[in-house]
Amino acid sequence: MAFENIAERLQGIFKNLRGKGKLSEKDVREAMREVRLALLEADVNYRVVKDFINKITERAIGSEVLQSLTPGQQVIKIVHDEMTQLMGGSQSKINMAAKPPTVVMMVGLQGSGKTTTSAKLARNLKKQGKRPLLVACDVYRPAAIKQLQVLGEQLEIPVFSLGEKQNPVDIAHGAIKFAERNGHDLVIIDTAGRLHVDEELMAELEQIKANCHPHEILLVVDAMTGQDAVNVAESFNQKLGIDGVVLTKLDGDTRGGAALSVKAVTGAPIKFAGVGEKLDALENFYPERMASRILGMGDVLTLIEKAQAAVDLKSAQELERKMRANEFTLEDFLEQIQQMRKMGPLQQFMEMIPGMGNIKGLQGAEIDEKEIDHVEAIIRSMTPEERRKPEIINGSRRKRIAQGSGTSLQDVNKILKQFAQMKKMMKQLTQQQFLGKARKKGFAKLPFFN
Repeated sequence: MAFENIAERLQGIFKNLRGKGKLSEKDVREAMREVRLALLEADVNYRVVKDFINKITERAIGSEVLQSLTPGQQVIKIVHDEMTQLMGGSQSKINMAAKPPTVVMMVGLQGSGKTTTSAKLARNLKKQGKRPLLVACDVYRPAAIKQLQVLGEQLEIPVFSLGEKQNPVDIAHGAIKFAERNGHDLVIIDTAGRLHVDEELMAELEQIKANCHPHEILLVVDAMTGQDAVNVAESFNQKLGIDGVVLTKLDGDTRGGAALSVKAVTGAPIKFAGVGEKLDALENFYPERMASRILGMGDVLTLIEKAQAAVDLKSAQELERKMRANEFTLEDFLEQIQQMRKMGPLQQFMEMIPGMGNIKGLQGAEIDEKEIDHVEAIIRSMTPEERRKPEIINGSRRKRIAQGSGTSLQDVNKILKQFAQMKKMMKQLTQQQFLGKARKKGFAKLPFFN
């Protein structure tokens, strides 16, 4: 879970505050001491922590909190507001040129994920109607050009390259001319990186900037490196001037130091977050939504956006009809699993639901992706007729399904039993009563939550 450590600490602190009917100034200051420790342990920049805590304390010991009927909630709201501001306040988008093409220069150290991020960004903007051109300017790292070309082929996005023996400045300049001639309104330049910031690297990047006049310089940094990522961002900003930051591997960052520090230290907003290895795993960064997730408030807007992107409307309407008519089959069940997985890992999906950011705390329940792999394998091992009519699956069929899926007979029996229970529950729920009764029965009784 992203920011798992700091999220658990902060949610524990604020749970104690919510439990008190009234708060004194001493209560607030003690809570802020714990928040400060939690942030420092999360590798947040110490100057950022000091300023952050001072702002919260100043607001929290005022009359708006101490004389409030719900002082604990007021403090949490203040922390949420200040944390949102700390990460930039609002979403920051790419600056598009008034006259195309828009030139985006991607910079960063080796190993930060710059080449893959360049391809992911091109994919995102292509979906928004842009005609991107990827530019291979990393002529030093072995196979860097080939890597970008392979990614470009997968995404059906052209890659401009002049080979490994050409000057990167000439490559970038030639790419812009090529884009102008061929109707590309977006040029994404993948520059070379180094293992650390040095004069040679910066000199080359400054030359590309001076010759190509990029509208946007995006720094790609590995979120899991914490304060090192912030130090790198500060160095690049001082020498090159950056317009925004892309945090990669944010899904694996349990601390959160980079995300909570980089804007305050550099002044450059976080514009995108890498949340996985797949080419669709690059998200717009929303400070308010991220603050909500850290504080256990969920992220319903992102959840809705993911659902809209993954779920086909006609399929959803047909599913609703089948559920009302009690025609829901194992084929439909398999399709729903696949659509949920399009939204990303189920653990991330659960983090976005308010109050369920820490799934381990949900009555001891955990979502095991391997268990869902088993379910898929079992259903796929059935014949089309068996999926539509599971009642025909006798003992010999169950043994065949277990062997074909690499699971046990007990696993097959468990899935069939759970599916029968699900169908029975669906039959009992009318369209008007669906939401209310589902809440009373509890989703924790459905498959994968037990």
